[in-house]
Amino acid sequence: MKIAQVTPLYEAVPPKLYGGTERVVAHLTDALVDLGHDVTLFASADARTKARLVPVRDQAIRLDPAPFKSDLAAHMSMLSEVLRRADDFDVIHFHTDMIHFPFFERMAGKTITTLHGRLDMKDLTEVYERWPQFGLISISDDQRRPLAFANWKATVHHGMPAEQYIYSPKSQGYLAFLGRISPEKRPDRAIEIATKLGKRLKMAAKVDAADRVYFETKIKPLIDGNPLIEFIGEIGDHQKSEFLGGAEALLFPIDWPEPFGLVMIEAMACGTPVVAFKCGSTTEVIEDGATGFLVDTMEQAVAAADRVGLLDREAIRARFELRFSATAMARRYLDVYGDMLARRPYAEPVLDDVVVPLHEKRSFASLA
Repeated sequence: MKIAQVTPLYEAVPPKLYGGTERVVAHLTDALVDLGHDVTLFASADARTKARLVPVRDQAIRLDPAPFKSDLAAHMSMLSEVLRRADDFDVIHFHTDMIHFPFFERMAGKTITTLHGRLDMKDLTEVYERWPQFGLISISDDQRRPLAFANWKATVHHGMPAEQYIYSPKSQGYLAFLGRISPEKRPDRAIEIATKLGKRLKMAAKVDAADRVYFETKIKPLIDGNPLIEFIGEIGDHQKSEFLGGAEALLFPIDWPEPFGLVMIEAMACGTPVVAFKCGSTTEVIEDGATGFLVDTMEQAVAAADRVGLLDREAIRARFELRFSATAMARRYLDVYGDMLARRPYAEPVLDDVVVPLHEKRSFASLA
């Protein structure tokens, strides 16, 4: 199968540091190549991939030192290049939200779009009502709720390469927080849980410019002077096995509709259980009492973090390999692609630049 993968240009593929969507695209692309498919990746030139790379920007946007840049212009240029080559592919898989819809209206049936973000935002409803012909993939069932009417084709949970994460049979006795410092991620809850238990907490987290004030005014005061808390900052993939594998548990104390949450399966890949609040996708990713604990309150979170040692770390790693490996994710996407091809008309005659699907085909006389 000839497959195009079209990624956002904000981070490298895979990201050098923090980044979710581009990391998933990287692992999906490589897994599809490993499974024998002809894959082309449209991405920035700093991508590392097993696929054929079409570089559409010299480097990813976030770490580009240029003082002024246009993310919209970069993505429009990329979409123009994808459109120019569209006939080369059986399937064009977009990970760019909805920006490609106006470009690809005439060939929507050849595309599939994975939505990676939250969908409970103003203006989204109008877009998905205006372009209902585009098939969509959710990354959790919960993610769909604000746009239940949309043209959903499947839910495909994320996956990561099993070989990238080292299983750790024993922890080093600390709790971990990994991801981004922001109000919806609730790092304050993680600090409170660790403090109440008298356990060390290591925080490996990115601080975006938009969250700098929150970090300085709300979180840093909770860290300063607390000997249990160690703030490490942003880390890359090569550091995650040691960081997560050494943890007794990953704390995932969110209070927003998280569409997926890659850090949960990264922890599981290391054999580390997850203590997560029941919010967004967590009930789909964590198997309560097996790969971690799902909680509703801070009291429950503290109690759960105190008994994670009862869980079988080897079994957690096994569940990751079964449910959340990159290969498992790629096979689920191949099912989606195969269904698309099976439903596609064998041929579409073109009359005066008007595409007529076979099921609507009439005689030339009736079209006159």
